[in-house]
Amino acid sequence: MDCASCAAKIDAALRRSPGVGEVNVSVPAGTVTVDHDDTVVPAALAKRISTLGYKVTGQESVGSQEPVGPLGAQHHEHDHDHGREHAPGCCHDHHHDHGHKHRHDEQASAGLHGHPHDHGSSEGPWWKSRRGLLTIACGAALVAAYGVGRLVPEIGHWAFLAAMAVGLVPVARRALVAARFGTPFSIEMLMTIAAVGAVIIGATEEAAMVVFLFLVGELLEGVAAGRARASIQGLTKLVPKTALLERDGRTEEIPAETLAVGSIILVRPGDRVPADGEIVSGASAIDEAPVTGESVPKRKREGETVFAGTINGDGALRVRVTAAAQDNTIARIVRLVEEAQESKAPTERFIDRFSRYYTPAVLVVGALVAVVPPLLFGAAWSAWIYKGLAILLIGCPCALVISTPAAIAAGLAAGARRGLLMKGGAVLETLGTITMAALDKTGTLTEGKPKVTDIVPVARSEREVLSLAAALETGSSHPLAAAILAKAAEAGVPVPPAANAGAVGGKGVTGSVGGVALFLGSPKAVAETVALTAEQTALITGLNDEGKSVSVLLAGDRVAGVIAMRDEPRPDAKEGLEALKRAGVDTLMVTGDNRRTATAIAAGLGIEPRADLLPQDKQAIVRELQANGHVVAKIGDGINDAPGLAAADVGIAMGGGTDVALETADAAVLHGRVLDIARMVRLSRDTMGNIRQNITIALGLKAVFLVTTILGITGLWPAILADTGATVLVTANAMRLLAAGGRT
Repeated sequence: MDCASCAAKIDAALRRSPGVGEVNVSVPAGTVTVDHDDTVVPAALAKRISTLGYKVTGQESVGSQEPVGPLGAQHHEHDHDHGREHAPGCCHDHHHDHGHKHRHDEQASAGLHGHPHDHGSSEGPWWKSRRGLLTIACGAALVAAYGVGRLVPEIGHWAFLAAMAVGLVPVARRALVAARFGTPFSIEMLMTIAAVGAVIIGATEEAAMVVFLFLVGELLEGVAAGRARASIQGLTKLVPKTALLERDGRTEEIPAETLAVGSIILVRPGDRVPADGEIVSGASAIDEAPVTGESVPKRKREGETVFAGTINGDGALRVRVTAAAQDNTIARIVRLVEEAQESKAPTERFIDRFSRYYTPAVLVVGALVAVVPPLLFGAAWSAWIYKGLAILLIGCPCALVISTPAAIAAGLAAGARRGLLMKGGAVLETLGTITMAALDKTGTLTEGKPKVTDIVPVARSEREVLSLAAALETGSSHPLAAAILAKAAEAGVPVPPAANAGAVGGKGVTGSVGGVALFLGSPKAVAETVALTAEQTALITGLNDEGKSVSVLLAGDRVAGVIAMRDEPRPDAKEGLEALKRAGVDTLMVTGDNRRTATAIAAGLGIEPRADLLPQDKQAIVRELQANGHVVAKIGDGINDAPGLAAADVGIAMGGGTDVALETADAAVLHGRVLDIARMVRLSRDTMGNIRQNITIALGLKAVFLVTTILGITGLWPAILADTGATVLVTANAMRLLAAGGRT
């Protein structure tokens, strides 16, 4: 399936089946999900879909399944799966709440079907598809008819009639089936009426040409739509098919999809990472460009995470698998985008409602054009019937109907390929309208972990202070200890073993190195043992005023030095906030941290802070901003910011790509870049601009050809170009978004 028209036919047909409740047709995934009671035989639903001209796969068996997904859907014991074949990660969530309801999925894929296109599949060249073969056959028949007409003029009419029948018979059959199943005003019906009417008034040659152009236009439309679908499905191909599993002291190659959580795998230099995991041993530069678009490889070492589909650079890695194949980062992205594409934007819902009245109105206008001038003004019947038939073709709503979903699908896919995940067209549309971004501090504007910012030597050198502090902190998992150890590793200072190391509850750590007693703790705890000088006290106060945590190192009974640490802003935080301001979005920091720290961080970033906030306070601020007329985006970690995320017009989870973040918010910045928020806003505005362009193309071409047809300047074959040509242009225009998703 590649357009809303296809989905509407299937939806209408299945809803008319006895025992069927809810029907959900996903064009991006090519699936149909049906809630039904025990009286329904799934094979009968598949047959009904097949009758419309779609090929249905996955009917061999029915088995239970435990679906998984990132959006928090509930799963119950009556779920069933029709053995459908999906690309890796294209698992759909199913749930129902009542005892004897069942849900089945069919995969409607590339067949000669209702629109009638045959391009759901990207496998193989277009000329080998059923649709391609039919188009070629119709074109060959048209050429043959032209030759026959030149050689034997008296049977030329019949030759063109036969050529037209080659293409029209399948179209007419599907028009009648669609009408029987609840879709009487389909493009196939308009096409059939126009072609038959043209034959009746003697325009057989034009009728044959129109049918051929219709098939060509639909084929081109399918190729363009297929590229849109392939752009997101292509992500699944980034994950290698095999993995090197360590088992019983040896390494063996197994299918990557069979890897279990907790398995240890070997990733050689140059290999793609086959699963999400944590590095157990080794260090290497990881090229994340295929997944994140990062231009520079990231150096990763033991304890850090790697994503499936990224490329290992220069070192062998042993990785512990943390997610099964259906739950890895790429699978979740694909699944999220497919589900998001099923969520219609307000503009798309409006266009859908509009098209329901638009198509019948076109039929009425076509009929009036055909009969009013001859009846009231004595005009020639054949000329005005011809114009009425042309109007039927001009008025086909395909280009208009696809104008919005094509752009939304391309926008969602473009965002996903850059780690900008949005749960549906409504979210994508709203993002472009935000006027205020309320950002959490810890883990959003900052990296969420402290770093050593200052080492002030007193009785010992800077390197000695860092070396001795690291000796005391070795083996500790405390965030401040991790910051000191990381700084020591970065500076390359030696870390000697500490004797009698231990923690003093709430005060610091003690130990001895080279026979010298050491204590590393808070200034208050140190002051209980050694009197700090006025100069040292002023230094500590100044560092605290900058929002830094201060630890003092004692060596014996003397202050050896002072170490200051702070959760520093992300490298792109300032640039990201400036990009939001350039986009016309005001910014505000909302944090539970103390006012002194918040003020210090905010001053460096140029943002107004609101500090000492509880989760409910953040929610109240969001409500206050909305009451003042702002469209608010709340950006946080997706856990303790949940009330604010829920209250905002758009809630954006920051970083990590965790299930919790994806479930809590409307959107997620997967790679934790503040700059990506502005990119998300720009993508939304680009998408809405693209939709406006598409609607202008769709309606503008129709208006031009409507006027020229009534004036007698253009006829049937330009009319069909006005429809299929507009559809191809609209789809191709939407595809431009795939290359523009990262602009700011």
